[in-house]
Amino acid sequence: MGRGRAKAKQTKVARNLKYQTLDTDFDQLQRELHGEPDGAVEEPDPELLEKYADFADSESGPPK
Repeated sequence: MGRGRAKAKQTKVARNLKYQTLDTDFDQLQRELHGEPDGAVEEPDPELLEKYADFADSESGPPK
């Protein structure tokens, strides 16, 4: 009992997914799956680089 509303919502979502048309960019998907950069590489924050530079240099990792 009480499952009618949830089932109706699931049916609605399933129907939307079934009949929805999407413009899929297969070339972008292929680049993403193969790990090729898309050209929009964000530069890291210089303050964060300086703050954590000690951890990057040490082989033992962060202090415990």
